[in-house]
Amino acid sequence: MSHLYGVTARKVVVVALLATTVSLSLAACGGDDVGSAKDKGSSNSAPAATGNSKPQDSGGSTVPDTGKTLATINGTEGFQFIVHGATRDPGGFLTVTGSLKNTSGKKSYAPVAWNGQETNVRRTGRSLAGMTLVDKAEKKRYYVLRDTDGYPLTTTGITSIDAGASVSFFAQFPSPPDKTTQVDIQIPLMPTATIEIS
Repeated sequence: MSHLYGVTARKVVVVALLATTVSLSLAACGGDDVGSAKDKGSSNSAPAATGNSKPQDSGGSTVPDTGKTLATINGTEGFQFIVHGATRDPGGFLTVTGSLKNTSGKKSYAPVAWNGQETNVRRTGRSLAGMTLVDKAEKKRYYVLRDTDGYPLTTTGITSIDAGASVSFFAQFPSPPDKTTQVDIQIPLMPTATIEIS
């Protein structure tokens, strides 16, 4: 009996020591967890700041390579479209990129005609959904692609541009056949221009 009692007493002491050690370890780890939580919080805000400083593209690159100019289109109200690229993307798309500049000496407002005439496109607000490409060789016209909700795959929100300022634009179309190397770009109220596909 006394032998059994001694073994049980030793087990109780060992368990008590282990419990004390574990609780001290957890307390120390708990402090680290608080520090880790703070570190995690600051690391979460760091990527957010990085994301704010460099917006991510949706639907392909929207920043034109200004080292090349395919066409310069001058229109009314001092608006000037400079097309920098017309690139075939994987999946059968053609992405047109460029810059829209206000060359007048005053603030100019984007014409509503640039939005296009479709009801679904009108509800999305200002955009360049009225832009089209014409493949004269194949006798086909290509419209700006829409997503499943009817939103155009093009730059949106252009209502006005200050004097001398410019904004980047993009528009995504179905890709013409590989043998087509040139298309006419048509923007409502602007002259037609021919651009090369790369």
